[in-house]
Formats: sequence, C-alpha cells, structure tokens
Amino acid sequence: MDSNKRTRISPLAYARVAGLLYLLLLPLGVFGILFVPSIVIVPGDAAATAGNIMASESLFRLSIVTALLVQVVNILVVLLLYQLLKPVDKKTASLMVIFLLVGVPIAMLNELNKFAILLLVSGAPYLKVFTADQLQALIPLFLDLHQHGINIAGIFWGLWLLPMGYLVFKSGFLPRVLGVLLIIGCLGYLIDSAAFFLLPRLHVSIAQFTFLGEVLLPLWLLIKGVNVEKWEERARESA
Repeated sequence: MDSNKRTRISPLAYARVAGLLYLLLLPLGVFGILFVPSIVIVPGDAAATAGNIMASESLFRLSIVTALLVQVVNILVVLLLYQLLKPVDKKTASLMVIFLLVGVPIAMLNELNKFAILLLVSGAPYLKVFTADQLQALIPLFLDLHQHGINIAGIFWGLWLLPMGYLVFKSGFLPRVLGVLLIIGCLGYLIDSAAFFLLPRLHVSIAQFTFLGEVLLPLWLLIKGVNVEKWEERARESA
C-alpha cells in the first residue's frame, strides 16, 4: 500500500515542483535580458553605456548571476520533466534532456562577455595601454558577442520544446493543446535564431509571440498537476 501511495503522489510532486521552477524562469529572464539592459545600455553611445555600467555595477553583476541561475534552474526543470514524461516515450524524453543540457553550457559561458565588460571598466593597471575611447569602443563589441551567444543558445532553447511538446501531446495526462503550443514555441526560437544569423537586418523576433506554451504548461503543472490515473497507466505500459 505504501508503494502504491508513493506512485500516486510522485507524478503530482514532479509536476508541481517542475511547474513552480519553470515559472521562476520568467521573472529571472525578464530581469536579466530585458530590465537591466534597458537601464545600462544606451544604443550608439559607448561612453554613456560604460558610465551606466560603472554607476550600476552591482546591478550589472546581479544580471550575470541571474543569467547563471536561470541555467541551473533549467537543469532542475528538465530533470523533473523527464521523470514526469518518460512513461510516454523514454527515448524522446532523453532527447528533450539532451537538447536542453547542450544549451546550458553555451548560455553560461556566454556570460563571460559580460564579465569582460566589467574588466574593461575596472581600471585595472594592465588596461592603461589603452585609451578610454578604445576601452569604451570594446564594450559594444562584447555586448554584440553576448547577443550572438544568446541566439546560439536559443537554438537549443527551441529544440528541447519539440520533443517536450510531442510528449505532452501524446501523454494523455496533460492537455494536448499545451503540446501544440510548445511545438509552436520551438519554431519561434528557431526562426529567431536563423534570422539573426542569416538575415540580421530584418530584426526578426517571433519568440515573443510564440512563448505562450511555456507559460501555460508550468501554470497547469502547478495548479492542476497531471491526471494521475492516466499517468500511472502510462507508467505500467512502459515498465
């Protein structure tokens, strides 16, 4: 009886913790990707940007830490979702994990570009061989490199949604529409990344309109959980 009870509780626990952590990614991402850059970056003005970063160094550092934390949370989320979705198809669930985990080190290492900016404005003795204008001119370069890194990681932020969307659609214990929305979200990320590298002058930004599945799924997991009977049926079939 105790074993059966654990089986009943397990999918709901995975679902609700995964949903909570997944939702946490939204404010963390907004803070690091939208809020902080809007405060410190002045397009076309390297000197003003450098001044803002020096004046708000703690905020800029916090945005880096936030970006790193997002990736740690991403790892926890995908591992929890793997436990939840593997009864549907273990190989596809493994592919979901692989895609996400490939993107994590890319995104984390990409933050080195922001650390480079902090070094440029640090006033370290070894930088005295450069003029102030030269140092300031390097800041937009590292910001651009950071944006390129985000779009490389964005390939895998999109790809992991494809197997996840398929698993949700086929699961029977989650609404099929969520699976469809996740697959649409995948296409949004991939289109954005492809356009960024192939057609940079178009400034394509589709993902901001196709991310709905990544909001509704965690909300559903947190509030509704899963259909436990159907999850257990899937688990028995895959055993």
